[in-house]
Amino acid sequence: MEKIIHRAEDRGFANHGWLEAAHSFSFASYHDPSKVRFGLLRVLNDDIVHPGKGFGTHPHDNMEIITIPMKGALAHKDSMGNASVIRENEVQVMSAGSGIMHSEYNHSDEDKINLLQIWIFPNQRDVEPRYQQKVFSPDERINKFQEIVSPNPDGTGVWIYQNAWLNLVTLTHNNELTYKMNDNANGLYIFNIEGKTLVADETLNRRDAIALTNLEEIKLNSDGGSELLLLEVPMRQM
Repeated sequence: MEKIIHRAEDRGFANHGWLEAAHSFSFASYHDPSKVRFGLLRVLNDDIVHPGKGFGTHPHDNMEIITIPMKGALAHKDSMGNASVIRENEVQVMSAGSGIMHSEYNHSDEDKINLLQIWIFPNQRDVEPRYQQKVFSPDERINKFQEIVSPNPDGTGVWIYQNAWLNLVTLTHNNELTYKMNDNANGLYIFNIEGKTLVADETLNRRDAIALTNLEEIKLNSDGGSELLLLEVPMRQM
């Protein structure tokens, strides 16, 4: 097994006034040649959007875009005719495919929203764009993996055009779980959302991450309780 640690304080940061963004990988004006992507995981942005502000209408194509609100609510509109609000414990996916236009704004005029936005390269190009949104119970990820994204349209989560799996888990104090890879050719990027977790002899604190390759399984042990996002992705396009 090979590992690379990404500490929270080493992420790229940008403060646009209305938007405070932390970039795990090179994005916009932030560029680090050692952090362009992890396999087919291209973007993991940890965004705070101020009340009533947001991203105006803009285009995307040939990218799987996943949005996970951590706190607050996000208003979404797109060129496919979707208009919705995404809240905590919900996950949204857009397969941009041949091209879409969309906008995303903080739904509140009083409170900030914190969200994770993830981009994964697809395994098919120029597909018909699609949208999906789903609610997930937080109780269903306490000391067990809650699959929120997979390649399977009939799975428990939303699905994408890629051999990738995303799981959320909330570990209670001193609880240990073993994650088994769905595909041993994939890599695993573990993002420690909150708390402290021991992974591969490393301690992950809030917003730290570890990138793992050449593994079949990995143990996670919580030190005082933690919340994590696990992203299993192909390391190269087939």
